[in-house]
Amino acid sequence: MSTRPITAAVDGTPESLAALAWAGREAVRRDVPLRVVHAWQWQPHEAITVDRDGQAGLARDALAEAVRGVTERHPGLEVSTDLVEGPPVESLTAAAEHAETLVLGSRGHGAVVGFLLGSVGQQVLVDSPRPVVFVRAGDEASAEAAGREVVVGQDGTPEDSAATLRFAFETAAARGAALRAVRAWTLPPLYAYSPGSLKLLDEAGGLEPYEKKALAAALQPWRERFPEVPVTEHVEIGSAGQVLLSVAGHAQLMVVGRRARRTAVGARIGSVAHGVLHHAPCPVAVVPPA
Repeated sequence: MSTRPITAAVDGTPESLAALAWAGREAVRRDVPLRVVHAWQWQPHEAITVDRDGQAGLARDALAEAVRGVTERHPGLEVSTDLVEGPPVESLTAAAEHAETLVLGSRGHGAVVGFLLGSVGQQVLVDSPRPVVFVRAGDEASAEAAGREVVVGQDGTPEDSAATLRFAFETAAARGAALRAVRAWTLPPLYAYSPGSLKLLDEAGGLEPYEKKALAAALQPWRERFPEVPVTEHVEIGSAGQVLLSVAGHAQLMVVGRRARRTAVGARIGSVAHGVLHHAPCPVAVVPPA
């Protein structure tokens, strides 16, 4: 069993406190420690009357207040704290390196702010070696009640999605939840077909049966490893983002893989993760490749 902590970043906002509450519950379920990080950066300005030591004291008080709430809810949970001064991207990425999962707050439909203000969140997603979970301010423990599924998006080969499926199965097992594995497909342009691909499609009986077999093959090792997790295999034509969002209303957690890249104008995440992060009503976990 992993001894790495679930790490939550707090900044005093309602979103970060919801993220901390989520992280506390997850740490209890997984029987791992909880680490709470407050990353702050001194930015002197003539309009700010509090000096560096004063700002450090305010950050320390906010961290202590946040931790007080989670320790009262989970008295047996091992909790550590870190007050980190430095640029937020570097601080959060460094925190993720030693974490089982990094948990951040996010706000609103159609916009992700707070720790995701500007390019910060995208850079953290690009650089984080561990899964990052985003939690909205309205998140409640009741949303994790029995009957709500963990939904995971699967695409590509079994190797491509191994890390994403592992995280989803582990989370569902820890929660005693059912899992819905979603594979979306679209009709490729005619020029994309090759003699080899046409042979595979012919052997599978067509495009949809081919996609169903691909999903079943990706799930097989994880179903064997986690036989207690009920699994629904969901194959549907359409864009992956749209298909995932169509079932998000019944999800307690959405899990997607990360396809991140850097461009001349900064970090960019894949379109599926981007769409789900902006519009899913439930917490979203973004998992880097293995």
